[in-house]
Amino acid sequence: MAPSLLLASSCLLLATLATAKVCNDYTGHSVDAAWSARDVPIMVLMPMNESALMSSISQGIEPAVQLAIRHIRESRKYAFSLITKIYDTECDNAKGLRAFFDAICYGPKHLMIFGGVCPSVTSIIAESLEGWNLVQLSFAATTPVLADKKKYPNFFRTVPSDNAVNPAVVKFLNHYNWSRVGTLTQDVQRFSEVRNDLTSELEKADIQIADTESFSNDPCGNVQKLKDNDVRIIIGQFDENLASKVFCCAYNKNMYGSKYQWIIPGWYQGNWWEQANSTNCTTKKLLTAMEGYISVDFEPLSAKRTQGISGRTPQEYELEYTREREQKGVEASKFHGFAYDGIWVIARTLSRVMELLKQKQRQDVYHNQTVDDREVGKMVLDVMNETNFFGVTGQVMFRNGERMGTIKFTQFQEGQEVKVGEYNAIADILDVINNTIRFQGVEPPKDRTFVRLQLRHINVPLYSILSTITILGMLMAGAFLFFNIKNRNHRLIKMSSPYMNNLIILGGMLSYASIFLFGLDGTFVSEKVFETLCTVRTWILIVGYTTAFGAMFAKTWRVHAIFKNVKMKKKIIKDQKLLIIVGGMLLIDLCILICWQIVDPLKRTVEEYSLEADPQGQDIAIRPFLEHCENTHMTIWLGIVYAYKGLLMLFGCFLAWETRNVSIPALNDSKYIGMSVYNVGIMCIIGAAVSFLTRDQPNVQFCIVALVIIFCSTITLCLVFVPKLITMRTNPDAATQNRRLKFTQNQKKDDSKTSTSVTSVNQTNTSRLDTLQADNHSLRMRITEMDKELEEVTMQLQDTPEKTPYIKQNHYQDVNNILSIRNFTDGKDGEKSVLKNHLEQKPQAQWGSMDPSRINRGPLEDINSPEHIQRRLSLQLPILHHAYLPSIGGVDASCSPTSSPASSPRHRQHMPPSYRVMVSGL
Repeated sequence: MAPSLLLASSCLLLATLATAKVCNDYTGHSVDAAWSARDVPIMVLMPMNESALMSSISQGIEPAVQLAIRHIRESRKYAFSLITKIYDTECDNAKGLRAFFDAICYGPKHLMIFGGVCPSVTSIIAESLEGWNLVQLSFAATTPVLADKKKYPNFFRTVPSDNAVNPAVVKFLNHYNWSRVGTLTQDVQRFSEVRNDLTSELEKADIQIADTESFSNDPCGNVQKLKDNDVRIIIGQFDENLASKVFCCAYNKNMYGSKYQWIIPGWYQGNWWEQANSTNCTTKKLLTAMEGYISVDFEPLSAKRTQGISGRTPQEYELEYTREREQKGVEASKFHGFAYDGIWVIARTLSRVMELLKQKQRQDVYHNQTVDDREVGKMVLDVMNETNFFGVTGQVMFRNGERMGTIKFTQFQEGQEVKVGEYNAIADILDVINNTIRFQGVEPPKDRTFVRLQLRHINVPLYSILSTITILGMLMAGAFLFFNIKNRNHRLIKMSSPYMNNLIILGGMLSYASIFLFGLDGTFVSEKVFETLCTVRTWILIVGYTTAFGAMFAKTWRVHAIFKNVKMKKKIIKDQKLLIIVGGMLLIDLCILICWQIVDPLKRTVEEYSLEADPQGQDIAIRPFLEHCENTHMTIWLGIVYAYKGLLMLFGCFLAWETRNVSIPALNDSKYIGMSVYNVGIMCIIGAAVSFLTRDQPNVQFCIVALVIIFCSTITLCLVFVPKLITMRTNPDAATQNRRLKFTQNQKKDDSKTSTSVTSVNQTNTSRLDTLQADNHSLRMRITEMDKELEEVTMQLQDTPEKTPYIKQNHYQDVNNILSIRNFTDGKDGEKSVLKNHLEQKPQAQWGSMDPSRINRGPLEDINSPEHIQRRLSLQLPILHHAYLPSIGGVDASCSPTSSPASSPRHRQHMPPSYRVMVSGL
């Protein structure tokens, strides 16, 4: 309670004690002639001084009171006449209290008090009524404070309180399915009480209060907060002086029109926006912001054309009231109907109490009892609560002293208020007049900005285009697979490991297939299926990458192992071993993926973005959201996968660099591997970065990811198979022809310590490399040196003819053919021809027969004689056999020169018998 009211209550208590000795005692005596008199005095309290606040209400009330008294007298239903005595309270607490005590002390004994306009004066007087055994009936006090029956038990009012509109407002909100509102309240007790009661009613109706704002002078900041909280239905509680400021702020904040609905009190004076406009907004701006607001207030007169307790309809009464008021020259008051019905309530109550008293007196005569004022006061209260009749303001009924009246709804339309509905508090029914309410939009405004979730999905045309390109890539991979299988026995394809080629194609096709899965989102599949696709597409892409590049790197490793590791030159590296290597790489992938799936599986997450306006202009907001495949430790798992794939690519780059000088195209793909790794690495880095930056743009992200996969897979497959296609078409044998190995200076230094011949390699390990030209040249130089040594030995043997074998003279021509071995230069064909001529010779004879004609020749002439040639040949053949035959597949070079060539199984199998005899003979 305000301090002034506390002070006034204290003064009232002191005044009551002081006047107890002066005034006639109202309590403790039996009923006197006052209840049986024909003229019943009624105390009327209201401000009459024109200078007082709310005096205009009182001036418009007096004609209605006099009209009601006259109608009661004319009805002849009551045996008494009501006499009203008006006491001017001047809307001042002190003056009101004095007027009240003067009426009690110096006036007649009043049976009831009628009036009470100013809330402060009315509340002070109403609090003391119980002590005087008086009942007060007000026709204009609407303050919610007086609804407290513990504090004001003897107070009634025919006008609904300000709280009476709250059930009507809740009913109106439910009618339009508005379940979210905000309140804007002036920081005054009267409005605060209404807001508190409204809050309670809204909570009972399960209506959300989005925001509650209160202000003292400047409401603009509070209006902005309401807008920020997306409040569309605003219930205002403020007087008309601040209403203009509120609507000016609403205009400046653009809180009017089809998206907003204002609900304000309906008791403002006519054209209040002109009289109370103290803002910088023009009247036009105010009217623009005010257009369509709903005002709520009690119905001053019933709209029903039903005769009431006075025998007149509300419309007939209004005509009589207007004539009476015009005769007195006063302005109309909207409370006149409640004052008229109030007089009828007093008349009915007094009449009923008088009947009860008569009955009571008859009973008390036999029991020698009397009725005091306290009992009479209780009777009055009981009768008042039983009041129920139809008056000019509608059905008159009290519930705990509060009028259960009719609440009307009006809408501001084009500068004037139009009634659009009414609420009957007794029946709890809202009646909305058809086709009268006009909203600014096509439909009633929504109570909030309805947010429609919209998935940022991949456009179907984009998905179709990229899927078509992917299908073309898979068809190309299928064509490569057909080519590889069809020509798997061709020397070119056979040397390039067809099984590894199949794995490269399989990896590329798996990478292509992942594109279809990356393009499927919530538009095409459900949430559960999308979460499954998160795992499936990751597995397919990782396995496809490892399969393709693992097979490519395994092929390169075999070439590196053969040409760079000396110890493995004679070992067989079959395709099964390469498959094991690729399987090991895939096993590592599976271990990572299985741990990933068990420990921290990928799940569907939704990322929501800021609200966007509806492109079609509807009163909704679009909240885009995007689906992602993520988990708790996404960065760690991606780091593990990237690290493993990066190491795999580095290993491939190392192998490609090490085998760059192997110039057998059918075996060596190092150049193409390097190009593939370079392109894939660059594209993956660029694609990953751009994909991360465009994660909120699914079309761009999918396009980049798909193009990167398509580009990498296509480039890799083309670099591996297109050169083979071209070679097969132009020169099928060019790729398998012998070429010299090109080594760097460091490699030559290392290789000088090893054997001078390099083994010929076939991919199927069925043959070895042919003898190098350098080895052939070295052997020829060695033969020349051996010839010189043999010549010296031959000359020393000239003196021992008895120990020298002989040669038949008819073999001189054959010996000359054998000596053509000095002139062999280019490979195996020449060597075989010499050996063939030698194998066709007849068996050797003893060296005993010599031409007598040569006995007498000089030493210098005998050096080239057939005898000397035969001797040299007998020494040269074993040397040639051991030095050269290993290069063409004969005995190993490590065999002893003294061992027979026939001891080699390989040589024994292919050597003719005559050759074996000749060698053994030597």
